[in-house]
Amino acid sequence: MNVRLTKEQKIKVLNSADIYAIMQQVLLRENKIRRNQEHFWVVGLNHNNKILFVELIRLGASNRVNADPPDVFRMAIYKLASKLILVHNHPSGTHEVTDADITFTDHMLKVGKLIKVEVLDHLVITETHYTSFADQGVMDELQKSGLFEIMGPEKQELEQFKIETEKKRAEKEKALDIAKKLKAQGVDDEIIKKATGLSLKVIGEI
Repeated sequence: MNVRLTKEQKIKVLNSADIYAIMQQVLLRENKIRRNQEHFWVVGLNHNNKILFVELIRLGASNRVNADPPDVFRMAIYKLASKLILVHNHPSGTHEVTDADITFTDHMLKVGKLIKVEVLDHLVITETHYTSFADQGVMDELQKSGLFEIMGPEKQELEQFKIETEKKRAEKEKALDIAKKLKAQGVDDEIIKKATGLSLKVIGEI
């Protein structure tokens, strides 16, 4: 689920504090009940470290969230993000890094290398504090780790996933281009919808 950001929040990220300032606001938007669940977000950045999107990938139980590589990287490929920052909250109030957090991050880091999307950091956040893997030196250690070297069937599946996602993005861009031309000619939105397969909401925003 895409997280709506204000224009002021689409900043150039300089450090982990910049990310936490935004993600703390995103977390505090949730009602108290939902804040008792673990959220897992990905923050997509362009090559200049400017935020392109924040996507809520999973809303889990009180102590864990599971996410697969296609869930984590789909929007990054679709939106042409070259870098990702992973973020999840600990409803318990502790922002200590767990072994499960490290193992998951290692896996995503190695997947990112394969599909050319750099995973810069992983933040564990609470309503008042955070821990940055990069600031703690964890990301540097994982870069050298051989635990999750992607190979065999998983490598083939991920490469195919990237190709298919890029194809879908290209198809949508083509449909948007056609819709823009038709709209400029005064064609009715319903006709544009039938011609392109785009929703009326998307067409209305062109």
